[in-house]
Amino acid sequence: AGVDKIAFTGSTEVGIGIMKMAAATVKKVSLELGGKSPNIVFADADLDAASRGALSGIFYGKGEVCAAGSRLIVEKSVQDELQGRIIERAKKMVPGDPLNPKTRLGSLVSRTQMERVLGHIASGKTEGATLLTGGERAPVNGKGYFVQPTVFSDVDRGMTIAREEIFGPVLAIMSFEGGVDEAAELANATIYGLAAGIWSRDIKKALRAARAVRAGTVWINTYNMYDAASPFGGYKQSGFGRDLGAHALEGYMQVKSVWVDLS
Repeated sequence: AGVDKIAFTGSTEVGIGIMKMAAATVKKVSLELGGKSPNIVFADADLDAASRGALSGIFYGKGEVCAAGSRLIVEKSVQDELQGRIIERAKKMVPGDPLNPKTRLGSLVSRTQMERVLGHIASGKTEGATLLTGGERAPVNGKGYFVQPTVFSDVDRGMTIAREEIFGPVLAIMSFEGGVDEAAELANATIYGLAAGIWSRDIKKALRAARAVRAGTVWINTYNMYDAASPFGGYKQSGFGRDLGAHALEGYMQVKSVWVDLS
């Protein structure tokens, strides 16, 4: 009683539960839920910029970010070079005390989350992905819920690490050779649709890919850019409604028509 609107940011599973409860009294709901966001890198991209963007896209906030770029979809001809750049940088991201200015990777939020992330890493190994770097717990001074920056290649779309939101520092790399259509098809092979990144020097190609990818926010030649005026929210099971911008305000309003006979 007395609640007209429910806004929730969190996991898709909890969001579904909130929708079920809200249905009993027909509450208005907006949901910003999980993601399995892709970074698509075409062969004509600036690979140095793309590697930095892919790295920050997944390892910023230890990957505990709804829009984390947890899938890297790279054109086959530049895969080895891009992977090499990413691995080199990832190995330098040593977990440590978040109060230390030199630290680039902090602790996960809890033991439960750390064990969940390590479980996904184990599934990646079991299901046949190639572990390029990381994959282990990395305690600091013998304690803490730290996990190494982890990168897998040879990931198939059906693997658990390609399908499920891990919410941790784990990057799944897959490749394509069929241009924009195949890249977009791989990007869309998920129940989620929160965000995506596209890397190419050909702006027409990038915009074509942006139209094809089903995601609420698409960044071109950058990642994790936000502005209070730009609406943010998901497609598919990443939710509905928007945060930020005028669209967010509309979610807290109701339209009323008033007719007056002045005769």
